[in-house]
Amino acid sequence: MFLGHGLFAFALVALLGNAVGWSSERALWLGVLAGAFATVPDVDMLYAPIGLLGGANGLLDASEAFWNASAVVHRTVTHSLALGVVAALAYGLVAVRYRSTVPGRSRLAAVTAGGTLLVGLVVTAAAVSGGLAAVVVALFCLAGLAVTLVAARRGVAPRLVGTTAVLGLATHPFGDLFTGEPPAMLYPFDVTIFAERVTLHPDPTLHLLGAFAVELATIWLAAYALFTLTDRRFRDHLSPRAGIGAGYAAAALAIPAPTLSTSYPFVFSILPLASVGVLGATRGRMGRSPFRRFRPTVSDWPTALVTGLTAVTLAAAGYTLAYLVV
Repeated sequence: MFLGHGLFAFALVALLGNAVGWSSERALWLGVLAGAFATVPDVDMLYAPIGLLGGANGLLDASEAFWNASAVVHRTVTHSLALGVVAALAYGLVAVRYRSTVPGRSRLAAVTAGGTLLVGLVVTAAAVSGGLAAVVVALFCLAGLAVTLVAARRGVAPRLVGTTAVLGLATHPFGDLFTGEPPAMLYPFDVTIFAERVTLHPDPTLHLLGAFAVELATIWLAAYALFTLTDRRFRDHLSPRAGIGAGYAAAALAIPAPTLSTSYPFVFSILPLASVGVLGATRGRMGRSPFRRFRPTVSDWPTALVTGLTAVTLAAAGYTLAYLVV
């Protein structure tokens, strides 16, 4: 679900901006900004590679070690709605630093207040959960600051920085309700909103396929927002090559029924089907080196996007039908 967090926030802000009359360029840029903020909570995954230091044997063992290590901090401190709101306020205050129309003393006061809030988050995490949590929150704050600085230097108003940060950080935890453990949404308060993940179907394979469908729907929504704001239509860029995805239904006979804990064969075999969108949508460019290397570049990205996404969608639908029949 990593991809879906950013894409949902992007689509939400871009479509809302379009609805209230923003220019397409402004709506798209602020959508990208919200999407960037929505990916910030997953900075806690930087701890996960620690699990690979144990010398796991094979892909499945390495994957299990990776996710076991990630569970130590993932979806805890950085996925809190309470922490996210405070961090978004801090990012908005820090963005005041780049508003030349604001008096110098006011800018200094805003930046000081924002920095104090972020330091307060780190100190709170240390007091409640210890040093590792504090390090993770510090990384979270730094990642958000990086997004803030890019936006502020491009002239985005502090209130919009704060608003897009709130939308991105607040929507992120809800996308994690279908997989793994539910996020600690009100950390550091000892209050549980969701004790268990949302089950889409009692059959673990159909649950996984349902979660995959939610992710695909999110990507389609983001694509719809992008095409709407760039005045394009899906049907104008759909290639018959997308039909290749329907053949993936045969995979129901070739790979074990996937679940959340054994999803790798399914995910790693279905996602490459998106490459059919690139076929025929690229053009070759000879490099200037003595060896004249061939460098393919995507010249028709709308066709690549729609065709590839359709192929994966047909593959997922075909696999689901085959699984139900078999």
